[in-house]
Amino acid sequence: MKIYATYNIKGGVGKTTTAVNLAYLSASESGLRTVLWDLDPQGAASFMFRVKPRVKGGGKALIRGTRALDAAIKGTDFDNLDLIPADFTYRNMDLLLDSGGGRGAGSRGKPARKLSKLLAPLAAEYDAVFLDCPPSISLVSENVLHAADVIVVPLIPTTLSVRTLDQLTEFVAGFNGHRPDVLAFFSMVDRRKKLHNEITEHLSSERAEVTVTAIPYLSLVERMSVERAPVTVFAPRSAASRDYRALWAEIQRRYDGSASNPASGAPAAPAG
Repeated sequence: MKIYATYNIKGGVGKTTTAVNLAYLSASESGLRTVLWDLDPQGAASFMFRVKPRVKGGGKALIRGTRALDAAIKGTDFDNLDLIPADFTYRNMDLLLDSGGGRGAGSRGKPARKLSKLLAPLAAEYDAVFLDCPPSISLVSENVLHAADVIVVPLIPTTLSVRTLDQLTEFVAGFNGHRPDVLAFFSMVDRRKKLHNEITEHLSSERAEVTVTAIPYLSLVERMSVERAPVTVFAPRSAASRDYRALWAEIQRRYDGSASNPASGAPAAPAG
């Protein structure tokens, strides 16, 4: 089981749209048994997948182990794709993670590794887990960084965004034991802006942790909240769908050794 987390300290950079589209592509086009955990109390990913953002017992029950994580899983409208919904009580998850003890929640003194322990049993049922994270620097985000195999970081191409990536990379490099790979991609790229073009071209060619694929600023991506579906579902032949497919193919090439669709054997769409 491989765990991907879409994460950025900043909000409004495309974390949720990325998580929703990549999780859908993982399930539908790569044929992987996939689950997405919506960790953001705002519940945008849950909304897009038409699942009520509520967990019985709330985040407290999950973190303390009185409700198993797999008991909170809901199906979606798509084969191979399940969802662990958001819950408004997740706004208090930092406090819950920091309160030691609880059945199955990990030992006292290791609050940054509790999510890892909660996710471990899912390996029996799923090939891929996606974590849609709230924008923050917090104990929740630290848990996510310790739990994930790959941190997928959407970046708007500005100097401050690049600085944020450097800070994240430096923080992860200081971990003892398991360290996730950090993979950034440029999101919401406006090709009319000279700065966007310059930063995108420079960083993609100079830094190995930045993908070749970029996601442009497109109105179809914004329509996901209206259609309540991945863009690859309601506009499968669009430029937005092509770019998300290319991003997922690039991620697979880097971490799974293949960009092919195991269900059909067809190669993924190239970046354009």
